[in-house]
Amino acid sequence: MTDALRHDPSAPVLITGGYGTVGAEIARMVAPGAPILLTGRTPERGRALAAETGAEVRAWDLGAAAPFRADARAVVNAVNDPEDRVLRAAVEGGVPYVDITRWTARMQRAVTVATLLGPTAPVLLSSAWMGGVSSLVAASLAADLGGAEQVEIAVRWDMADRSGADSVEFMDRLGVGFEVVDGGRRRIAGPLTEARTVVIGGAPVRVARIDTPEQFTLPLTLATSTAATRIGFSSPAATRALLALRGTGFFHWAGGERWAPARRALLHSPGEGGTAQLRIDVSHGGRSRTATVTDARGQGHLTAVGAFLGLHRVLGTDGAAPPQGVVFPEQHPDPVAAAARLADHGVRVELDRAGTGAAA
Repeated sequence: MTDALRHDPSAPVLITGGYGTVGAEIARMVAPGAPILLTGRTPERGRALAAETGAEVRAWDLGAAAPFRADARAVVNAVNDPEDRVLRAAVEGGVPYVDITRWTARMQRAVTVATLLGPTAPVLLSSAWMGGVSSLVAASLAADLGGAEQVEIAVRWDMADRSGADSVEFMDRLGVGFEVVDGGRRRIAGPLTEARTVVIGGAPVRVARIDTPEQFTLPLTLATSTAATRIGFSSPAATRALLALRGTGFFHWAGGERWAPARRALLHSPGEGGTAQLRIDVSHGGRSRTATVTDARGQGHLTAVGAFLGLHRVLGTDGAAPPQGVVFPEQHPDPVAAAARLADHGVRVELDRAGTGAAA
């Protein structure tokens, strides 16, 4: 027996990982307008959130053999799905699907899996930074410029913020080189290399390269010839420490499963809450635009906003017809209007049309 989801427009929105740090934020956004089904390994952990949102909560352990069956209006996957169980069940059941949890290699595999299965409902792979917010804002700037020859994204990670274990899984990739497009040519970039200082929200932040899905998708969707995402931290000492660890080779020799808790503990924090900030620079035809995205409610909330906008996208409830087949967040037919909806959730997007204060 295998997992089975069946599409039913009157059924709940299924949120896998629905009572984790990000999943709980998504549930609170969805709850006022639709019934919800929350799933995870330990349903008892979701009881309080279920009572708060009126959701049903059930067990679906993606690491166990027990199959899962349910009717769903749509699926938002907010937990790592290493064997593509949620993806396969949604596609085979014709259920609109949003995924916000995959690093680049796993997203590439998801594209292949979903395409081979022949989806009849939308499959939105929205694992770009913060649930696809980075790609969506980049697309909105590209729409203003008439294209996006170069996209530079700089992330400020707030060390005081709340984060779930899955949120810092990118730490597992810091010993693995990744393919990027630079000047129209593909090459392998090293994690935490090519460091530079960028002004984000009025403050200088030292940032360095990491592997993120938008560096793969933007050259395919927006014909971007250079796409780069870098990350830095609210604590300059933390940035220096990570760069120093990279210099010692720590992320190479400590790359196995045995060292995963130690790697993730460097950033994983139950936190009291912090501010999410990222900067997107887009250049095209000799002109540039810059946007700084700020969410005072933190990184988990901003990621949930990206997922929530993605849910409306696959349901066709955001003013545009739902997409067909496999798509990425920057492929919205009206990215300017879609990005403007970030403000509905308390997310501020500040535009610098002159593109001043560029990365150096």
